[in-house]
Order: sequence, then C-alpha cells, then structure tokens
Amino acid sequence: MGRFRVIAAVAAASLSVAAGSVALAPSATASGISVQAACTAPAPGHAGCFALKVTGAAHLSAATGPSGYHPADLQAAYKLNPKKGTGQTIAIVDAYDNPNAAADLAVYRSTFGLSACTTANGCFRKVNQAGAAAPLPAADTGWAEEISLDVDMASAVCPNCKILLVEATTNSFANLATAVNEAAVLGATEISNSYGAPEFAGETAFASFYNHPGIPITVSSGDSAYPAGAQFPADLATVTAVGGTALKPASNARGFTESVWLTTLSPTGEGTGSGCSLYIAKPAWQHDTGCAMRTIADVSAVADPATGVAVYDTYGVGGWLVFGGTSASSPIIAGVYALAGNGASIDDASLAYANPTKLFDVKVGHNGTTCGTSYLCNAKKGYDGPTGLGTPKGVGAF
Repeated sequence: MGRFRVIAAVAAASLSVAAGSVALAPSATASGISVQAACTAPAPGHAGCFALKVTGAAHLSAATGPSGYHPADLQAAYKLNPKKGTGQTIAIVDAYDNPNAAADLAVYRSTFGLSACTTANGCFRKVNQAGAAAPLPAADTGWAEEISLDVDMASAVCPNCKILLVEATTNSFANLATAVNEAAVLGATEISNSYGAPEFAGETAFASFYNHPGIPITVSSGDSAYPAGAQFPADLATVTAVGGTALKPASNARGFTESVWLTTLSPTGEGTGSGCSLYIAKPAWQHDTGCAMRTIADVSAVADPATGVAVYDTYGVGGWLVFGGTSASSPIIAGVYALAGNGASIDDASLAYANPTKLFDVKVGHNGTTCGTSYLCNAKKGYDGPTGLGTPKGVGAF
C-alpha cells in the first residue's frame, strides 16, 4: 500500500498508525475540505455526473507519486487480485466527449505500472452512442473529468480488462439510455454509469435500457446525502446501486477502516445517496423492512473526496487531481464484477444479498441528520441504506 497523510486546512495533531505507513489528521472529512462538482445541475430529463474534484484542504497526499489512492491501494483495501479480468470489457457510459481520454489514460496507466491500454492494441475503444468512432459528441470539460475518473478507476481495479467508452450525444436520459444499450450490443461484459438525477414520474420509460441479463450494470447512488431521496437510474431493480464510503488507512489487520461518507463541513454538504424509491417495487431479494419499495444502495466503495483517488485529466484542467463522489465507486464495483468473471449469470444485485459475509460490513457513520436512528441514513450491522451490504472483500459477492 502507498504511504499517505491527510493534508488538512485546519491544523490538528496527527495520529500515527502502522509503522512508516500513514499519518492521519483526526476527522479528516470535518477539516474544511473544499470540492467542486464536475458537472452542473441537470435540467429535467437530464442527468448530472457525480464526480467531485478536490480543490483544496483535506485530501490524501502520497509520500511518492500523485495524491490520492493509487491502484495498489484500492486492490489492497478490497482484497482484489489484479491479475484476473482477462477477456472482460468494462463499458463506461458518459455524456459528451473527452478529447484527451486515450492520451490521459495512457499517462495514468504508465505512472502506476499498468499495461498499456490503447486503441492500437485493441484494449481501449471510444465510440458515440450509435457505436461509431465518429462523429463524436461535443467536448465538455466537466464530463471530461467524469470520463477520466471512470476509465482510471476501471483500470485501477481491473488492469487486464478492456475499456469501452460510450459517449452519449448529450446528458439527456434518452441519449444516455441509448448509449447503455449500445454498450451491451458492442459486447460489454460490465457497464458502469456514474450519473443520475432525483426520481421523476415517467422514469420507468427508460427502465428497459438498463435491463441486460448477463451484464452487471453498476450505477452511482448520488452525492446529495439524505434525505435527497433515491436517484434514477440507481433505483432500478436490474442494476447494482453503489454507495460511497470514507476509506482510511489504519493499523488493523485489514489495513483500512471504512465509514459512511458525509462531508459535513464542505460548502454544500455532500454525502453518499440513499433512500426509498417512489416508483420502483422492492425486488424479491431485498428484505429490509423500513422501505416497502426498492431501497438504495446495494453495495459501496470509496467516495469521500477527503479519502479520494488519484486521477489524470488534461482537458481544461491541470493533470493530476484528486476525485471523490459515488462516480468513483461505480466503476470500482464494475471492475470487481469483471475480476469475478461471473457476469453471464448476473441479472441484478441479488448475488451480493446471498453472500453478505463476503463483504466488509460498514457499521459506522451516517449520511444525514434528519432521519433519527433509521437504517436508511445510518450505518449498522448488516444492511443499511448508505452503504448497502458493505464493500468488496474479494470478489465472492460479485
């Protein structure tokens, strides 16, 4: 694991942990972190991306290399074997174009010693929502940041996977849903979606586009904390809704601790999304009793910008950056599905519910202050809304 310390805007005494590994400021997420949403608030019928860029204050700073978690750190935290995944193709569905996606991905992978993933060697492919290499959508700096985060996290977790980037013409759900269908047509074995919007009447018209039996589909649960409500398309019963955690190095046997992500002192109070759906029926494999409809989330992974991930993006920005948001956790979980290689038998998130002991159960933290002790916004033993059943402990739940 890389060596890290938290850089905090508010001075605090450091807590030394495992020898030579980490020095953490207590309560890093409450130390004045400053973040910027990559995408603007979406118009009705459109999705916003969930990438959050650290612009100052608390973040993980590596002793060597870029700030933020590196691939080896994520693999260690979630007990993953990066040598798996050969033959898998992770599709990343986003809106608009990142003109530098291939070149920036090459820098990310070479920096961390990952094998080249290029158009020339057949590992990386970028297409429009019709599956063609041209014309590509108009470029957009915010969605370009989202794209860089997504392809980097897919690479970090599954270095041997191919990456298919499908760029929707705009961020309308009509276009994004079309891009998801195209990803399935083009042979994706997993599809990651790091975008969404609050539930809305008529959303079920797009449900069939996110229903591809035999292809695990991951969707971010959102960054608006509780009680913002469930997000579409994470609320669909045919996808794996992915929440977010704060992942901190620790001196325990695992080497890390995790809690619910809530950035209480940030300008807008971001946190992992959770909630009870207004429109989607509860699937048979989900058994929580405090929500009669579909509950969000199913599983989770790191999303707190204060314990964020290293990302390389040069389209309108300056190269190495630290990102968080549930935009990070969705491609991470897609990568875990790819490492497991069970996609042909996956229709939804039910396998995780059948194997809860094969996940790290997150039992600490909350993502809102208005729901009392409800599991919909508080971590607890077993299932809870903010983190679902927990985070990957190997690939047994996937």
